[in-house]
Amino acid sequence: MPDSPVIFGAVLTAMVLSIVLMQVNQRLGSPLLQIVDRWLRWLIFAVGGAQICVEYGLIQRPFWALAIAFFILWFLVVSLHDWLAISLHSRSALPLFPRYAVNLAGDEWPVQRRLLRHREWLRAQGFRQVQAMKAELAEGLHLRTSVYQDGSGTLRVQATFLPQASGGITACYAVTSVTDDGRRYLTDNLHIPFAGFFPEHWYVERLPWRRSLPALLARHRRRMERAGVTPVRFAVEPLADLNAAQRELDQLNTELGFLHPQALREDEGKFTAAGRYRVWKEIWMLNYLGRAARYE
Repeated sequence: MPDSPVIFGAVLTAMVLSIVLMQVNQRLGSPLLQIVDRWLRWLIFAVGGAQICVEYGLIQRPFWALAIAFFILWFLVVSLHDWLAISLHSRSALPLFPRYAVNLAGDEWPVQRRLLRHREWLRAQGFRQVQAMKAELAEGLHLRTSVYQDGSGTLRVQATFLPQASGGITACYAVTSVTDDGRRYLTDNLHIPFAGFFPEHWYVERLPWRRSLPALLARHRRRMERAGVTPVRFAVEPLADLNAAQRELDQLNTELGFLHPQALREDEGKFTAAGRYRVWKEIWMLNYLGRAARYE
């Protein structure tokens, strides 16, 4: 049997570290810190639960067997929670592909030092803001997006600001280029699940771990060079382009069985059974591995 003081000391240390990470991340909103914290809580539950059972003789099984059992129990409980959340979201009024409008309120970029540095870096690289938009998710809850474009007009950086339950804000970035034959290259670091389908002419790479905007932009340019394609100037403004993309995604995912048809969504929910499974799987991949499904 493992040395009880050592095990309990390790569990206590992990609990303190988890609390510290949670407090720090309320300010930073880092998905990487969230992943570390989730794994810590999982291990605390498995190891701590097993040690309590051994210490007090609650279950006559070896420590390692109990730790595995508690590890699996955590997986089942969290999976049930995620499945219920997906089902609730499927039947909620929250739009999957919200419609954007021009943001005239002047609050397109949060006043936070770490985020303002990203804006200043974009400006220093020759990008200029071409449009600020927002989409209403629910009453009083908006998704804010600001689009910057390089001097040639062939590359756009979309900054999306996601409100967090803690009251903080997380910034995600998407870099987009289009080619003369209609192909769209998209490189982003979104860490929210999509799990649906993209059009065949979209070449998407999602990199939730890559939080550096310069590194994300460099990765996008390497993809373009490797593919041997030359981007062309965008022909439409960001608002029209984004809303058209939202409509295209909604239509495609309905046709491919990820979403129910519009007429059935009020009674059946937005996601089909296959769609709910795909979302659940991607939630697990993002929450514990920091990886999204591959789209290329």
